[in-house]
Amino acid sequence: MRVTAEKKKETRRKIVENARNLFSSKGFEQTTTRDIAKASGIASGTMFNYFPTKEALAMAIIAESLDAAGSEFEERLRGDESLDEALFAHVAVGLRHLTPHRNYVGDVLETALSPFAKEVICEQAEQLRVSHLEAVHEMITSRDLPASRTPPTITMHLYWTLFLGVLSFWAADESPNREDTLVVLDQSMRLFVESLSPESKNGREAIDVVDVTSNS
Repeated sequence: MRVTAEKKKETRRKIVENARNLFSSKGFEQTTTRDIAKASGIASGTMFNYFPTKEALAMAIIAESLDAAGSEFEERLRGDESLDEALFAHVAVGLRHLTPHRNYVGDVLETALSPFAKEVICEQAEQLRVSHLEAVHEMITSRDLPASRTPPTITMHLYWTLFLGVLSFWAADESPNREDTLVVLDQSMRLFVESLSPESKNGREAIDVVDVTSNS
């Protein structure tokens, strides 16, 4: 029996929906691919035709939430925000959309998005990283900022490191309404924007450190 494109789409939807529910109720580590396949009414092996790993499935769920957040962010933009304000809003909206997945975002962060990974864990994680950085890069280049001495690759690496730090802090934040995360996010985005300025002392020191380590 030939499986139609519509049937495949429906099966994928069921997998994602059941995985989302199981990850939220049981946790990422405690949920097995067998659990997800059983809840979706498919054979265990069939699930791997849609997602090669559990990490890839989790990243697909997270990416969907961040895509929705990106759309909301674009709709809310006034156009006169400073760069740090825009970056703050961009991340804050994303965190709000990720709230239903907060109990397992940390587990996925350690595997699929870890900056210490020697290779890409799953394609979905790399796609999320690239699309997020492209959005940030567009926000930076759309503003008439003084030319920075920092190479673009280092600039975006700094941003990504700060973003993952905020995400990690948020996943464990027990303050009311995650107010402490907002403080960390605000300080992180201000630090990042300050690093872009050629007049920034912090930015010059960062360059000096990079120059020293690259020549060692």
